[in-house]
Amino acid sequence: MHTIRKRRPTHPGELLREEGLPAAGITAMQLAQRMGIAPRTVTALMHEKRGVTPDLAHRLARVFHTTPDVWLTMQQAVDVWETFTTHKAERSTIVSRRSRSRDLRVSNRE
Repeated sequence: MHTIRKRRPTHPGELLREEGLPAAGITAMQLAQRMGIAPRTVTALMHEKRGVTPDLAHRLARVFHTTPDVWLTMQQAVDVWETFTTHKAERSTIVSRRSRSRDLRVSNRE
């Protein structure tokens, strides 16, 4: 079982905003033009209002000379963390298979 961090993983938009664009010396508008997408898509990503899709990951990888997996892995880490923290109370009511098997064994002995 994986442990979940206490701190939210870095959103791909934060990396883009804080390091990617400054290092490349380009603006969000220029990035959008290079990737062939609407500037609002880049802006939403940079402000962490949207996530990285497979299509966007391929476009980012092409511009920044990385792989789509880099962007998708970052996005997945954020998604898993957000789901874990948002639905923590709901998950506490789920009975694991191991617990269920143990309960059945105990009830069969009685």
